[in-house]
Amino acid sequence: MKDQFVVPARLKTTSFVLMGIGLLTLLIGLFAFQGEQGSTRFWAGLLQNSTFFTLIVLASTFFIAATTLAHGGWQIGFRRVPEAISMAVPVLGGILFILLMILVFTGKTDIYHWLDAEHVKHDPILNWKAPFLSKGFFTTATIITIGLWSFFTWKLRKMSIEEDSWDLSAATGKKIVWRNTVWTGGFLVVFVLSVGSTTPWMWLMSIDAHWYSTMYSWYTFASTWVSGAALIALFVIYLKRNGYLPMVNEEHLHDLGKFCFAFSIFWTYLWFSQYMLIWYANMPEEIVYFKPRVWGEWRPIFFLNLLINFITPLLFLMKRDTKRNYSAMVFIAVVIIFGHWLDFWQMVGPGTYHHLVFPWFEFGIGLGFVGLIIFLVSNNLTKAALVPKNHPYLKESIVHHT
Repeated sequence: MKDQFVVPARLKTTSFVLMGIGLLTLLIGLFAFQGEQGSTRFWAGLLQNSTFFTLIVLASTFFIAATTLAHGGWQIGFRRVPEAISMAVPVLGGILFILLMILVFTGKTDIYHWLDAEHVKHDPILNWKAPFLSKGFFTTATIITIGLWSFFTWKLRKMSIEEDSWDLSAATGKKIVWRNTVWTGGFLVVFVLSVGSTTPWMWLMSIDAHWYSTMYSWYTFASTWVSGAALIALFVIYLKRNGYLPMVNEEHLHDLGKFCFAFSIFWTYLWFSQYMLIWYANMPEEIVYFKPRVWGEWRPIFFLNLLINFITPLLFLMKRDTKRNYSAMVFIAVVIIFGHWLDFWQMVGPGTYHHLVFPWFEFGIGLGFVGLIIFLVSNNLTKAALVPKNHPYLKESIVHHT
């Protein structure tokens, strides 16, 4: 049984090529984007990609935590895959942190106009939000949030690897279940308080600081969570096609497909509800966000999101056989990730550089992040056996049937 992953030369080359494209795009952007408007697009593209891909890899930590607290055993056969993906959180989170600190402490008011203290004094709405939208609160909350994400991710991975050296017994099994439950419970509290509320408000919604939505954080969560499930499916399929994960079969892939199907619908529910309530109220401070997206230049992208992120997954994943087909799942997983990347683009672009442009810079940076994720995940897959052999729920995963 192939239980120890070895990074193929081709995969390593692919990751380096993609990272090279990202770095080249970054360098071209430094020279191509001159002036205030160009600089705005440069920083907005970095913010979009670093936030999106950090939250995607964090979704793997959430996957581990949620299935652990639910006492789910079906995913144990490939648990090391989301573990390896989650280990990219400290790296991507570090990149995001550096970027956010640059934006805040160099006073990028074209990204976050609440950084302009003089403007805030004469703006009743921003003045009212000043205790929350301030350098001090923003920095402190960002440090705590990314620090806790990284700590819990590292801790869950460390505990999982430690368990491989334990003696398998009933007492050991109870200890594994108990301590995993405690630590994942702690992570979920942090996750809900950050991704479920404050983090999207600070990093993304405050780009349009006059606007607010109680659904925004959940909308962001749904987008990155379904993308995270798609990313897990891609790595599971890659490993299966290369002779790894013998205990994983089409039943497990089917369940990953159901996650992608269900949360594509959940994302659509939030997409519609957020828009419907604001349209119905028709209040100036609320519709300002949707004016450029629904009635302005960004209208095609706004409705393209619905086609890619709802209609396509709905039609493809409705059938049982599609969720069990490797090629079909690879296609739809790539579509889902790209579709929600596009969603993040229209979440950031209209509030920063305003005009609809061809996203060559944003896409190039995105490819660089994809290459970095492939590099980090493939290297972390080599650091432990692909199957947590001492986990008490492993048998449940082996006999899993849907």
